[in-house]
Amino acid sequence: MAEDGDVPVEMGGDEPSPHDDDGLDLARALTRATARSTPAARKKLRKKDTPARGRASGAHPDDRDPQLLDATLSRLVDDHGWGLDLRVHGVFGRWGELVGAEVAQHCTPESFADGRLVVRTDSTAWATQLRLLTPTVVRRLNEELGHGTVTAIDVQGPHLPTWKKGPRSVRDGRGPRDTYG
Repeated sequence: MAEDGDVPVEMGGDEPSPHDDDGLDLARALTRATARSTPAARKKLRKKDTPARGRASGAHPDDRDPQLLDATLSRLVDDHGWGLDLRVHGVFGRWGELVGAEVAQHCTPESFADGRLVVRTDSTAWATQLRLLTPTVVRRLNEELGHGTVTAIDVQGPHLPTWKKGPRSVRDGRGPRDTYG
């Protein structure tokens, strides 16, 4: 058996082989063997029904080359259909820029589903004001998200206390009749 630093010998003799793989030849052989064993190479073999010619890579980019993070994330978003969700959450994050600082101070978006945006206001007066501004806000949001993305805005007033239960409730009563705001 050859030790470190010794020249490998053929089995059964003391003479070295006529051609020893040096580092470059060994690297080429390993690269060719690895290229044939990748899933992409096996797929090519199945498609062409011809053996691979041992090409590991060429001058043109392929799937094994390093990819830019932006391109990889874009492909991931497209493959999973997350584009609209990301744009909607971007709108939620830039709500103040899109509707104006004064409106954003009193109204916050809560959810978006099936073209319907739910917006919560901090008073009933602002709920009425936002209902009047709805066509303008829908147009502005569709400019950002794409035509027809937002079809309606559901404006909801502030969270109010319920008078359905408790010591001051009356069966079939209609509540205190106040707007709280």
